Amino acid sequence: MADEETNSRGIAVKIVTPEGQVYDQDQVEIAVINTQGGQLGIMAGHEPILAAMAIDEMLVKKDQQEKSLAVNGGVAEFSNNLLTVIADSAETADNIDVNRAESAKERAQLRLGHAQEVKNQHEMDMARVALMRAVNRIHVASIRSGR
Repeated sequence: MADEETNSRGIAVKIVTPEGQVYDQDQVEIAVINTQGGQLGIMAGHEPILAAMAIDEMLVKKDQQEKSLAVNGGVAEFSNNLLTVIADSAETADNIDVNRAESAKERAQLRLGHAQEVKNQHEMDMARVALMRAVNRIHVASIRSGR
């Protein structure tokens, strides 16, 4: 009976960035996060975890509704039915400015091309991360619009 009661309440999900809290929901049925080690689905009663986040989409399902978020790195910690994501940056699909993301993608591609020409590994790495973040934001925004 206690397990059924816990599962019916779900989990709490909080996403925090250096700019502040991005997401805060209780009674979430499942959160799907993408970590450096792979994808994890987290529901009530999941074992405690601490994982490095990947630059990728995060999915949260509550009341049969799915919400997509663009999460750009950070760490996820789950214990006592609370998932806390401390991300470098994160946005809900509804808040993504696609034009700005497209511009960021173009800038990152130019920066990457230049870094490859001058063979600057550090600059190539930074440009690749910027490109991955922009592509992630575009991908999550496309989900909202039905692709």
